[in-house]
Amino acid sequence: MKTVFCILLSLLAGVSASLAKEPTPQGTQLVLLGTAGGPSTKINRSQPASAVVVNGDIYVVDAGDGVARQLTLAGYSVADVRAVFITHNHSDHMADYGTLLLRSWMTGRRDEIHTFGPAPLTDITRAYLDYMRWDIDVRVSDEGRVPLGDLIRVHDIESDGVIYADENIKVTVFTVRHGAAKPAYGYRFDTADKHIVFSGDTSPNDNVVKAAEGADLLVHEVVNPAAIDALVQRVSPGNDALKRHILNNHTTTGEVGEIATRAGVKTLVLSHFGGAGEPGFDRAAVWEKAVRKNYSGALIVGEDLMIIE
Repeated sequence: MKTVFCILLSLLAGVSASLAKEPTPQGTQLVLLGTAGGPSTKINRSQPASAVVVNGDIYVVDAGDGVARQLTLAGYSVADVRAVFITHNHSDHMADYGTLLLRSWMTGRRDEIHTFGPAPLTDITRAYLDYMRWDIDVRVSDEGRVPLGDLIRVHDIESDGVIYADENIKVTVFTVRHGAAKPAYGYRFDTADKHIVFSGDTSPNDNVVKAAEGADLLVHEVVNPAAIDALVQRVSPGNDALKRHILNNHTTTGEVGEIATRAGVKTLVLSHFGGAGEPGFDRAAVWEKAVRKNYSGALIVGEDLMIIE
């Protein structure tokens, strides 16, 4: 009987161990949630979004369509998002900004969340809360939730410099150029063990080089000029204005390599692919070969749900 009892105790201990919460990962992780470029839908890539995860806390950069779902698929809880940083107000970078806040709230959030981006982010946030007012009010009264609007702290960015800091991270914003999308920003995240820079959507810009000097990771948008004709033909045949916008307001493969080389970054991470998904331009080798003409350092060709430790 004693033997049976010991076996039962061992089995119960095993069950308890298997049900125990995984320990919170320490240090910094970069998570690529969506790596597509542009607002059209793609089969193999989601709209732009990334996350910096520090000691289990999540800081989201851009919030394209499906960002909450992508964060969950990557193994994280949207309830753990502490702040959201929007680079510019094109819809592919913020289509699910409001939904991310709502899903975070519905997944258990009871503390405040900070959001940053170009004006009119405050107005956009207020409009989304009005849009979802019926659902929010019902859940507050029927489910005992804290009103969502009471938890959101919105910050319209007014100038370059440090905009956020807590025990995990310091975030610095800098202006970039993205055609008619003004203002547009990039971000630098400084943690105890990593310096990560996001270019945002931009044509080649010295502000990116300056912010990324010596960075551990530079996450930079990229366009393959050879793929643009096929892209335009797919989404808007004969639209020369669209072609000019893509080529003039983004950064080509060769230019990305030059920027990373000038900045002396430790690792270049390609994301926001302009032309990925077009025939002949899906393979990572295509992008790597084009960037390698001007860059010889460590290179990661990003994919959705990729976690970079």
